[in-house]
Amino acid sequence: MLGTAEKRELVLRAIEAGVRRVEVSSFVNPRLIPQLADATELFSSLGQIDGVELSALVLNEKGVERAIASGVEAIDVVVLASDTFSHRNQGTDIAGMLKRYYVIHAAAKRAGQRVTLTVSAAFGCPFEGMVPVARVAEILSNVSQAAPDELALADTIGVGVPSQVHELFGLAGERLPGVPLRAHFHNTRNTGYANALAAAESGVSALDAALGGIGGCPFAPAATGNIASEDLAYLLAREGWQTGLDVDRYLDASTWLASVMGRELPGFVARAGAALL
Repeated sequence: MLGTAEKRELVLRAIEAGVRRVEVSSFVNPRLIPQLADATELFSSLGQIDGVELSALVLNEKGVERAIASGVEAIDVVVLASDTFSHRNQGTDIAGMLKRYYVIHAAAKRAGQRVTLTVSAAFGCPFEGMVPVARVAEILSNVSQAAPDELALADTIGVGVPSQVHELFGLAGERLPGVPLRAHFHNTRNTGYANALAAAESGVSALDAALGGIGGCPFAPAATGNIASEDLAYLLAREGWQTGLDVDRYLDASTWLASVMGRELPGFVARAGAALL
């Protein structure tokens, strides 16, 4: 587990590589996820960074209060598209989490903060299997009454494929017109990068990734990490997308993180090199 100083260094190295938005931590129950118990301390150590938005994930009213008090600039709320998964991860069903979303949204807006919504497990659930498109549509219609500043669709367990990406983000554009879109993919079954490219082609304006491909979900069986930041940056650069990211700096950061964690990380470009850039 990384210490607070190492987490701070991780954030700063990502910023040096060109990232301008970082989800720094989560204000969740520290008893359930002790790895995130230092969220307030971490934000305090970073302060405000010019030109960079530092955000945090919250799941309830207490979490948003802690986030606001810590100076967080943007709040990300997660609503799972599966009642079973939602109960295990958040202690309530979809309807209950949507009620929380409205409370969090109102509190964050009163504090003048951006609010993003992530519909998690939108591509499949480890407990219920395929998630009906109609369920995702229902969630999006529900939140339209207090539309987020950005909407993300997340493949939390890494089962999605590009055809789903095109369908679901097309749906999101119809149900929440004008709301910027973001995508969050895990590479559990090696489809994450194909999905990321499909999302970019579908008009998504932001893609989530984690340095070295670390991460995962403690409540999802066999969950693995997010797509690796340096691998995604390499792919987009080779495809001609202008991202403002420095692949070489990302590779240096990935090497540093691997040494801190004492193990080889899942990302590939750090091992193979950024050829042909």
